[in-house]
Amino acid sequence: MAENELQISGINVSKGVVRAIVIRAAEGVEGVVCVGGNDIASSLVRVFTSRSIAPDKSVDADVVDGALHIIVHLAVFYGYPFTKLAAAVREAIAGAIASQVGVEAGSVDVCIDSLVFPKE
Repeated sequence: MAENELQISGINVSKGVVRAIVIRAAEGVEGVVCVGGNDIASSLVRVFTSRSIAPDKSVDADVVDGALHIIVHLAVFYGYPFTKLAAAVREAIAGAIASQVGVEAGSVDVCIDSLVFPKE
């Protein structure tokens, strides 16, 4: 098994595939600006081009004790309560992983790294 692959439930899945599923699910949640978020310039590129350009550290996935554990870093809009937003992101990611990969996510940790304020 390659270093960039995850073995779970008898299949090998590329971390890049898991990353793509996570990004699409998270960015579909209202209040999420983009996955990643520490770099304002990269965030603006993603917002204005409608493309996900995820640095390697924006999504991390590992298999621990047979369960898939995901960490996702986000930039979010101001005005969305963090706990509700994180719960919606967890639900979206867990659902996407279950439907695409066919396994349950053991955990989904949401890290809010950047806050974007609307122009008033």
